[in-house]
Amino acid sequence: MEQHVKVLSILFIIFGVLGLLLAGAIFVFGAGTAATILSQEPGPEGQVGAAWAGGCITVMAALVGIISIPSIIAGWGLSKRKEWSRILTIIIAILNLPHVPFGTAIGVYALVVMFNDETKRVLTA
Repeated sequence: MEQHVKVLSILFIIFGVLGLLLAGAIFVFGAGTAATILSQEPGPEGQVGAAWAGGCITVMAALVGIISIPSIIAGWGLSKRKEWSRILTIIIAILNLPHVPFGTAIGVYALVVMFNDETKRVLTA
């Protein structure tokens, strides 16, 4: 079970970092969208449209980034064998289940590993 906890910690950190990178890409896309709207429509209507589009996309980027941070924290906690990381990993695994196919696979794998009695002993030692 020790090896499974190590694999899960790496997977959670990788997917958390990928989420942060995705958030950055969404943010850049929002800035590009706002700039494109302003270049096509320089008047007041363009400013309002650019503000709305840029603002909405920025909020989406922030949400993706905020959602990714607990995954990195859980991965770090698993790598350091912290007892609290088990509960956080279970919560994140359940939230990942609807994200087909990778989130579902990792979520199921994480739940199987985290509900194993040996894992409880590994993380409390």
